Amino acid sequence: MSITTFFMLLGGLGLFLFGMKLMSEGLEKAAGAKMRGILEFFTKNRFIGMLVGILFTAVVQSSSATTVMVVSFVNSGLMNLLQASGVILGANIGTTVTGQLIAFNLSDIAPLFVMAGVIMVMFCKKLSIKRAGEVVLGFGILFMGLSIMGDAMTSFKESPHIIELLRTLRNPFAAILVGFVITAILQSSSATVGIVILMASQGLLAFTICPFLILGCNIGSCVSALLASLGGKKDAKRAAMIHFLFNVVVSSSFTQPFKDFKLFFNRLI
Repeated sequence: MSITTFFMLLGGLGLFLFGMKLMSEGLEKAAGAKMRGILEFFTKNRFIGMLVGILFTAVVQSSSATTVMVVSFVNSGLMNLLQASGVILGANIGTTVTGQLIAFNLSDIAPLFVMAGVIMVMFCKKLSIKRAGEVVLGFGILFMGLSIMGDAMTSFKESPHIIELLRTLRNPFAAILVGFVITAILQSSSATVGIVILMASQGLLAFTICPFLILGCNIGSCVSALLASLGGKKDAKRAAMIHFLFNVVVSSSFTQPFKDFKLFFNRLI
């Protein structure tokens, strides 16, 4: 791998993370205050709370933002643990929206989104349009970053060392650990999932190991909530621990079924 390819990879990752941040902040500015009110009002029923958690996380594009907010609500007494558990479950479902958008691969039309976003931000005077423009601009930058990373990763196929390194990632628990570490560093499970999807589409990762990496991402996304709860009350810490234990238990319980699926898939092909 040349130094140019490495810089392309870093630049693409930077654009991807910045685009996601810009889109998330734009969505939060546009609907953040209303969504906070909805989150506080509708979480009296845990099932409705789960639906609100899905909606809120899909809007702000961050399960970490939702769980951190839930922890703060529990800490302030606006929400109890039962209500918090429903929203946390919904947050884990809602965060899958970003991964699905990435899987659609809209890189070819990303420059159109960037141009439209720039026009809305620079030339429109209405605040709501400017905020919507930030969302559109962030969406375009996100996919441009993915495109640059994709171009950089095509050269990985020519590197026997990288191919051999990725082939050694066969142990499901090692894959979960890798997903956890990368997500804890990037502070975004969506970013890690995006990288996994991109590498799988380039043929750099075996399809059968990808679910374990994504399970690790889910555990890594708990770090923000755990950090946010450190200075809080007992219930706030319990809410963060519910989020952590939920992801750990789900990851552990799905490891064996995925192993069985892996054997079935290998026999099929």
